[in-house]
Formats: sequence, structure tokens, C-alpha cells
Amino acid sequence: MDEAELKFMKTIESLEKKLLNIRAGRANPAMLNGINASYYGVLTPVQSLANITVPEARSLMIKPFDKSALKEIERAINEANIGITPVNNGEVIILTVPELTEEKRREYVKQAKSVCEEAKVALRNIRQEINNDIKKQELPEDEEKKLLNDIQESINEYNKKIDEIFKNKETELMRV
Repeated sequence: MDEAELKFMKTIESLEKKLLNIRAGRANPAMLNGINASYYGVLTPVQSLANITVPEARSLMIKPFDKSALKEIERAINEANIGITPVNNGEVIILTVPELTEEKRREYVKQAKSVCEEAKVALRNIRQEINNDIKKQELPEDEEKKLLNDIQESINEYNKKIDEIFKNKETELMRV
């Protein structure tokens, strides 16, 4: 049971991380997660190369610790194709997050729904794996049924959490 809970919690954590990358028209330093720039031949996360601040609700300012990394950071952002064109003024890189259209918001909601469905599938796969393990243990029938019911109740609880997370993300995305 504890092992199952741990796997379920990791699935929820993973879901929340994936949903962070779906933006809602506001600047967020997490938008740059997973973007690596070449720094002296080594791919390095942008967060490790620069200070990232949010001077306004819709803009990010990236100030590298080493100015020689400026062009590589700019190139990495362009190649990441996050839908924002970086502006390099020689000192800092400024990313201005465009206003989202209604159509784009709906597209992001569909994307969030898809990510949530993937998380539910992951939960079902974990449940199936655990159910198989329980059945292999050759426990008494009533004890086996109790364990299987406990797992199912836990799955139902986590599915509700996923639905709640999706509703919150949908509200955030549709807010103008």
C-alpha cells in the first residue's frame, strides 16, 4: 500500500510539473524549464546561467551571470520554440509574453486535459501492476479483496485530485 501511495504521489507531482509548462498568458520563470544553452561546450540549464526576473506581468528578464553566454541563451530560447521571440539588448534578454486569444486559450485547455488523461492512464497502469502483485502473493481471498478495494479507493481519490488540478488549470487558462 505504501509503495502504491508513493507511486501515485509521484504521478501527481509529474502532472503538476507538466502543467507548469502550459502557460496562461502571464510570465513565469518556469516557462524556461528544460531549456539548455551551450556554455563553453556544455549544455547548461538557462536557470543556472542567469538571473530570471519578472519585471511586469507579461515579461521575463534574463540577465546572464556571464555576458558571453547572452547569445547562446538567446539561441537556446529560439530553438526551444516556446512561442516567444527573445529581444537581446546586449545586457539582458527580454521575453514579452503575448496576450492569448480565446482560440489559443482553448487549445491550452485541451493540452492540459490531455496531460491529465495521461496521468490517469499512468495511475491505471500502476493499479494494474499492484493488483497483479497482490494476486501473485496467494493471500486468503477476503484479504486479497480488501487490498484490491483499498487500491481502488486510493485510485478514485487520486483521480478526483487530477480532476481538481485540471479544473484549477482550466480556470487559470480561461481567465482574461
